[in-house]
Amino acid sequence: MFYELFVGLRYTRSRKRAQGRNRLVSFISLVSILGIALGITTLIVVLSVMNGFQEELRDRTLGVASHIEVESWEGPGRVTNWQQVADDAKLHPEVEAAAPYVDEQGMLVAGEAVRGVQVRGILPDLESKVADFTQHMRAGSLEDLQGGRFGIVLGRDLARALGVGTGSKLTLVAPQGLVTPAAVMPRVRQFEVVGIFDAGVAQYDSGLVLIHLADAQALYRMGDAVSGVRLRLTDLFAAPRVAEELAHIIGTPGLMLRDWTRIHANFFRAVALEKTMMMLFLFLIVGVAAFNVVASLTMTVQEKAADIAILRTLGASPASIMSIFVIQGSFIGVIGLVAGLIGGLGLANNLDVVIPALERLTGATLWDKDIYFISELPSKVLVGDVVTILTVSFLLTLAAAIYPSWRASRVKPAEALRYE
Repeated sequence: MFYELFVGLRYTRSRKRAQGRNRLVSFISLVSILGIALGITTLIVVLSVMNGFQEELRDRTLGVASHIEVESWEGPGRVTNWQQVADDAKLHPEVEAAAPYVDEQGMLVAGEAVRGVQVRGILPDLESKVADFTQHMRAGSLEDLQGGRFGIVLGRDLARALGVGTGSKLTLVAPQGLVTPAAVMPRVRQFEVVGIFDAGVAQYDSGLVLIHLADAQALYRMGDAVSGVRLRLTDLFAAPRVAEELAHIIGTPGLMLRDWTRIHANFFRAVALEKTMMMLFLFLIVGVAAFNVVASLTMTVQEKAADIAILRTLGASPASIMSIFVIQGSFIGVIGLVAGLIGGLGLANNLDVVIPALERLTGATLWDKDIYFISELPSKVLVGDVVTILTVSFLLTLAAAIYPSWRASRVKPAEALRYE
């Protein structure tokens, strides 16, 4: 196998000084290497950015939502012994904290502005253990929510749409009405804005309001009942398994448990599908470079027909001839893979430097945090993605080298040397 490797690498370098076809073969080989390197670099950078986005969105979403929700099968507002449910749930070693909540719909009115909202009643001291509202507060404090004082905390976009700030008064209208002899009158209560948060998720920043649990129970006439109990885990990826185990630990009958992979299933499936389709599309770049390998090796086989014939007359087998050109094609792929790996990792791990530099160079805004709600372009390189990219790209290059190599092994010495 030694001489096959030597000859294959010698053909790859192609040091002959002649003009014409040999130079064209070298140029096509260089284009193949650059194409593979460009494809690998693009794949690593794009998938790393998508991984960063996925992780950032997941963390931001679960910073406001919950890892597991415990609710009643009978409907919202039917969990009457939330303290017992919370105590039972915390018996599981992976449950970090538990907090009750009221989840209802309402309508906010501020002057002439009206917005439909999701109303969440919370206990601030417990809510801060299962959600990250405290670190997302831009004005006021979550602790300013006190039972009986009817304070309210809004998302940044919602506060902007209503034109309110801390200290402003607004009216919350509950859809459940009061039956009177004249008509059904909606329940209305005035609230004071005591805080504004910015979670970075449009769904919550524009449509979620927080009030104290006692105020929510009073407004929606729930008595001591709550909509459910929210749980935070030490490992969010263990949520499906923990939810199944908690079903046997919590002693209260008639409850259902939903983990975040079910609550936000459609969203995260869409992100995963987008990543998969993007990977398939970008592999086309590597595929184009692989076709260049076919062209390069085919021309090399034609150019080296006499050399192949001489090797055959010296006793080289068709398998050895085929190995020479497979090695040449593989070496082109390896050089492209290494160059693409270095370029991809270099860009993916330094986007926080590259993007500002490009903005200064071009004078254009490539990343607007007011649009994407994230101050920096997120990037996370996953070893599994890199291994998949390198493996598939190398297999594509190897497959591209098979046919020209097989053609080389079929060269007949007598015909190749006839005109030499």
